[in-house]
This record gives sequence, C-alpha cells and structure tokens, in this order.
Amino acid sequence: MFHRFRSAAAGLLLATALTVPAQAQTAAKTDSLNLRKIYDEALLRGQSYDNLRYLCQNIGARLSGSPQAEQAVQWGKQTMEKLGFDRVYLQEVMVPHWVRGAKEKASFKAGKGKSQDAAVCALGGSVGTGGKLKAKVVEVRSWDELAKLPDDQVKGRFVFFNRPFDDRLIEPGSAYGGAVDQRGRGPIEAAKRGAVGALVRSMTSAKDDFPHTGTTRYDDKVTKIPAAALSTLAADRLSAALKQDAGLEFELEMACQTLPDVKSYNVVGEIKGAKFPAEIITVGGHLDSWDLAQGAHDDGTGCVQSMEALRLLLATGLRPERTVRAVLFMNEENGNRGGIKYAELAKAAGEKHLAAIESDGGGFTPRGFSVEGSPATVAKLQRWAPLLAPYHADGIGPGHGGTDIGPLKDQAQALIGYDCDSQRYFDLHHTAADTFDKVHRRELELGGAGMASLIYLLSKYGL
Repeated sequence: MFHRFRSAAAGLLLATALTVPAQAQTAAKTDSLNLRKIYDEALLRGQSYDNLRYLCQNIGARLSGSPQAEQAVQWGKQTMEKLGFDRVYLQEVMVPHWVRGAKEKASFKAGKGKSQDAAVCALGGSVGTGGKLKAKVVEVRSWDELAKLPDDQVKGRFVFFNRPFDDRLIEPGSAYGGAVDQRGRGPIEAAKRGAVGALVRSMTSAKDDFPHTGTTRYDDKVTKIPAAALSTLAADRLSAALKQDAGLEFELEMACQTLPDVKSYNVVGEIKGAKFPAEIITVGGHLDSWDLAQGAHDDGTGCVQSMEALRLLLATGLRPERTVRAVLFMNEENGNRGGIKYAELAKAAGEKHLAAIESDGGGFTPRGFSVEGSPATVAKLQRWAPLLAPYHADGIGPGHGGTDIGPLKDQAQALIGYDCDSQRYFDLHHTAADTFDKVHRRELELGGAGMASLIYLLSKYGL
C-alpha cells in the first residue's frame, strides 16, 4: 500500500553503498544475501500454498465455536509440530457461538410487478426473524438522513442503509472504513427509532449478487432487531423499486441464533531466540473465518504465511536471535477474544514484546508494511526498505497494525501490518466467493518471504 516509496528506496540503497563505513557495507551485503536465501526457499520449496489448500478444502469455513474451528486448531498444532518449532502449544479462550441456521430468504415487489428475490445473508450476531418478517422499507444513506426522518416513516419498517463505497479513494480499505459503520451501528440506530429490521448494503464496490456478512452490534438497552446484508445488485434493485413504489413491502426470513460460549484456543508455535530469548517477535493471522466460504484470503493466507515465515528461517539456517512466535488467533471475526487473551497472558507473564506482525489483508501481491509506532520506530523500520526493494516489499510507512495484535499496543514497540495489493480484497471479503481457487501461489509465497525477511532483520538488529 505504500509502494510509492520504492523508487526512493532503490536510490537510498545506492547512496548508502557510497557513504557508509566498510563494516556496515559488509553487513548490508550479508543481509542482502540472506534475504535472497529466504526468497529462494519460498519460491522453490514454499509450503504456504499446500497448507492453505488443506485448510480450505479439507476443513473449510471456521466460524468460532463451530466443529470446523476445532478441527482447524488441531490442524494448526499438528502442522507446526511437523515443522519442527521448538515449542508448540494452545492457549485456551472462550469464544462466542453464533449459528446462521437455514439459508436466508428475502423478496420484495414494487407496485403491480412480479416479486423479486433478493440476495441476502444475516449479519454476524444477528437475531433471527422468528418466521417471515414483512414490512415497508425506508432508505437512508447517512445518519443525518435517519435522524431527520419523522417517527412514522421509521417505526414498524425496515431501515435500508444504502451508503456505497466511495470509489474515488485509491485504497479500498479507506472506502470500507467509510461505509462499515452502517453494518456495525445500523441495527442499534434503526431499533432506537422503532424499526423492525435493518438492511445493509454489502461492504464492497463490486457489482454482483454475493452478500457480504460481518459482525454487527447490539445494545442491551435497545430492542434487538434482525440485521441482514443485501448484495450490491440487490441493494440497487431495491433502491430503484422504492423510487417506483415507496410503499413496497420487503419480506425476510432468517433462522440465526446465538448459543452459549464455547471453549477454543489460540495455536502458538515458537522458535527460541539464540541471543535474546526474552525479547519476543510475534507474527500471526486469525484461524477463524466466516461461515459462508472457505476463509481463504480472510484469513487462511495470514495463518499459513505466519507459519511459513518461521519455517523459512529454519530452512535457510537463519535461526533468529530473538524469540519468534507464530500465532493462529481464534475469534478475530466476531469478538477478537483470541487477540485479547494472547495479550493478557503475555502481560501476566511479564513478557517483553519487541514487535508484532499481522497478515490479515489477503494473500495478494506484496507491497510492504504499515506500522503503528512512534515516528522514530517507523524511521528505524524504513532503513530496511533498500533490502526489501528488490522484492517489491519496501513500502514501509505509518498505518494500521492489525486487529489481533491490537491488544499488544501497550506492550510492543511496534505493531506491523503486512500490506499487499488490496484492489480485489473486498470483492471476496466475508462472502461465499472467498475460496482457495482465488489465491495465487506465487503471490502467497512472496508474502510469507517478505514477513520472514522483516522478522530476520528485527531479530538481528532490534528496534
């Protein structure tokens, strides 16, 4: 995401070679050769793609609390044990258990026209409809629009939140951030006004009939109403129909429910540091996924890349000087309890985290890393951009680290997010289309190599 820095990094590499002392030039040459070893191993003998194939095709969707999530925990543990890490263990964590139930159904009819089915899915955590729920619809695109509506235009209706992605933005993640509050707050704000349900436009700029799920929220002080996502095409059709017939009725049927919490686990694999074992570098992704597909890009890729990063260090003989952990976090999608638990246990044990790295933006072509930390910390990481430039992973700048590692903010010197090309990510995110066949082997393996390279540098030089 920060690839604009690449040409500058190449120039910096040349300038550095002309100005630094001979000893530093020797170290830089050694580091360059070692990074080449990492990339050669990844591209010729990488294991991320095969591991992802098994996770997606043999286990599949892994929503917290599900039998598949438990299978994924055991798979993660066994895989890391086979990779020969110094220590592999589980961290117990209680997670929410929401189930979708039978496939959702929705339809509407404008005027005297034919009834139209609408591609729809329940938002994560939603209550069910208790049979068929039929009501009129009011469409809004902002919180101000909702606030200005008279009560009689909201009460007893579905509120249809139809604010689209802002496609003028270059980074789709920014467009996502500008629209996702509808999904999170929509049911609460609609219920406050007496609505019977919330309909939300899917969080994507893609025009298709794949509805996007994702977590929604409730307030115990406000009535819980059913909340569903419409595909972008269904949202467009409903919006057009409302212009023809403002009194049309929308029918929704959802059988989702929340069951008691379930015991689950983070999976942790560790290589002990050869010189500074008390200093820890964590790298991870989240093992859980939504229930509509295989959770390939979100976030199977992050899990296999994190394990692969450690394997690459061992396979190339670059045993880290600081302790490195690969963590497969549980429950990022609908609670982040795995990330919270990991940070709690680290704090209770008095551990010192140098840095934490997260891959949760898909397994697309690498671009670099975004950093949460002080300006001085960001600058220290940017000094390695010339070494990463040959692999197009040198875009290093301030930005978001990640949800799973977020709870470590007060314990780690830097939270680092792996950045890759995000233009296609939200076409697949939280949909039935997030399957193994959408992942490109070389892109995936390059990402793991980039993460391993940064770990190698962090482990050798610290911050």
